Amino acid sequence: MSEPGDAEGWAPLDPDLPTGRSPEPPAEQQPPQPPRPPEQPQQPQQPQQPQQAQQAFPQHPQQPPAWGQQYGAPQQPQSPYAQPPYPQGPYAPGPYGQEYGAYGGYGPPPVKRDWKVDAPKGSPFHRLARTDVHRWWRPLVGTLVIAAAGMSLALGLMIVGMIVRVAATGELPESSGPESDSIFGDETADLAFNLAALAVFLPVALFAAWGIQRRRPGTLSSVAGRLRWRWMLACSGLAILFCVVSYGTSILAGVSLDDQSDGNEQWVGWGDFILPAIVIVLLVPFQATAEEYVFRGWMLQAVGACTLEKAKRRVGLALSVVFRTPWPGIVVGSALFTSGHGYTGWGILDIFAFGAIAAWLTVKTGGLESGIALHVFNNLMAFLLPAAVGELDIEQGGVPWQVVVADVVPMALYAAAVVWLARRMRVQTVTTGPDDEDDVPVTAEPQSTSIS
Repeated sequence: MSEPGDAEGWAPLDPDLPTGRSPEPPAEQQPPQPPRPPEQPQQPQQPQQPQQAQQAFPQHPQQPPAWGQQYGAPQQPQSPYAQPPYPQGPYAPGPYGQEYGAYGGYGPPPVKRDWKVDAPKGSPFHRLARTDVHRWWRPLVGTLVIAAAGMSLALGLMIVGMIVRVAATGELPESSGPESDSIFGDETADLAFNLAALAVFLPVALFAAWGIQRRRPGTLSSVAGRLRWRWMLACSGLAILFCVVSYGTSILAGVSLDDQSDGNEQWVGWGDFILPAIVIVLLVPFQATAEEYVFRGWMLQAVGACTLEKAKRRVGLALSVVFRTPWPGIVVGSALFTSGHGYTGWGILDIFAFGAIAAWLTVKTGGLESGIALHVFNNLMAFLLPAAVGELDIEQGGVPWQVVVADVVPMALYAAAVVWLARRMRVQTVTTGPDDEDDVPVTAEPQSTSIS
């Protein structure tokens, strides 16, 4: 008979024999389990650490993690003091208004300063180059650049003309004689080159205003920063009347001199006149405009920028009062304009008076429009009339005083008419601010500044 055992048929173990394992204690004698830690356990007392490790770091549970914390970068201890709104060290704020240093950061990008700087509000035409970035060397360097670049372009234009002529005819040009000034051996080609060689100074002057004086090229045109075509059209009508009056006074001057040369002049015919006329009509406006931009635009403003405002001695203060007026620029520009012509005697006075009147009108009307209109129509008449009788090379030299009077009187009448019309049309003569309306004219005279 088997002894009672477990369910599988095994005999019960002898409690006195060793089994290799401890017998299970009764339920009431099991050791107690350690209590579960609370949700926010108290931090145990840490051993004494250095002073910088003992500082308490304030926590900001509402603040999102920084970039480095979000992507696993080692966290830096936070200072208990208020942090500045920008990083420190190599990422500190840079110059010129950069908020977050050279390598950028959060927030808008730094504001870049515009290259072009305008003159202060209320500046007349001759002081448009007196900006915040004006330095004494800018007008000087700009003048040298205009002279050098203009002559280089004219030389390049002559070389191109030579190449074209050789390619067309197969032979080098021959002058009419050892004392001739002909370049291409043809009067029409020489006239075209002479006019185009002066016209190339126009883009050079505009570039000097932008690249050297750091201002808008349009400030060479007028105080409005551009050519005012409506005012230009009005001045062109007055310039045509000037040509009519000038032609009549020149006839009177010729009668007073008993000039008999008119009997030898004959009409050359349309076949010999049409090509020179086309060259004159196409190139004279650019040639005359370029001279106005250089002598009545650039030179007038270059001298007008040197106002000697920082002078402290008596002589400097006296010269400062003079240089703030447009007259030094008018005299210098007119003298250089006269030196570019080959007139002698009374002819020097004639050319100087032309330049001075055009410069005075430029300041009085706040732009080059009146001078350009006078110069263009005067040169059209001066070139087309001789071309009609076969004389394309205008002779320069001595001029009788009667001819000078015949030229100066119509110019003075033209100047008076332009000033009268400018006041009637309320033409702008000084610069305006950004908040002013574009259509509101501003003049330097107190009685013209009111807006009705």
